[in-house]
Amino acid sequence: MFLDHFHAAEDGTLRISAPQGSAFAKEVAGDFNPIHDATNPRFCAPGDLLFALVLARCGLSSRMSFRFTGMVAADTALNVIPSGADVVVETVDGKPCLEVERSGQVTRDLILIEALVRRYVAFSGRNFPHILVPLMEQQGVMINPDRPLVIYDRMSFELDRLDCSDVDIALESTELEVKGKRGEARLGFRLTAAGEPVGQGAKTLILSGLRAYEPEALRGLVERYAGWKAAWLAGV
Repeated sequence: MFLDHFHAAEDGTLRISAPQGSAFAKEVAGDFNPIHDATNPRFCAPGDLLFALVLARCGLSSRMSFRFTGMVAADTALNVIPSGADVVVETVDGKPCLEVERSGQVTRDLILIEALVRRYVAFSGRNFPHILVPLMEQQGVMINPDRPLVIYDRMSFELDRLDCSDVDIALESTELEVKGKRGEARLGFRLTAAGEPVGQGAKTLILSGLRAYEPEALRGLVERYAGWKAAWLAGV
């Protein structure tokens, strides 16, 4: 599967190096968050890469929910552990990183799994600035432009059928609930196949360190983000 390029498997465990995680974020997700830069000392593996590896290893169920419980540093040895109907991704010393609940029919069709992974991850990578900036503007708040922190909290979806070879994902609804310096953004999405609805889902992000909205400061952060993307594209 195309994910082989973005992780290493050895002795039953998975490892994601900083270059592998960074490549996945930029090449597949279009995500230029500096926390996924290979040279960042605070590097953490993209949550969407963990999501993709679970589907590749354990199959796609018609109903799945993913809750991220810890950040994964570079080269951390991980176990993917099926537990009944569910799955846990944890470090070799037992620290959980991702908890997965699943039910319904299951498919291991790699064509559908890869299509869903690529479509969802590309959708997910557009959260900033395309979706989150308008939400923050509406609520009159913004993340800290000097230390922006947006945490991938959870995601779930339901598929009505698993016999398609491709799916499309489109944003359906957005909501940002603000509680002091913390915000919870919920992004609803729909899934279609050949133009017909086949499911729906939602992703939740936690925004930390919120402050009053300052147009120039937020615009500066967006411009820096665009600069990170342009610099990477220039080096490809």
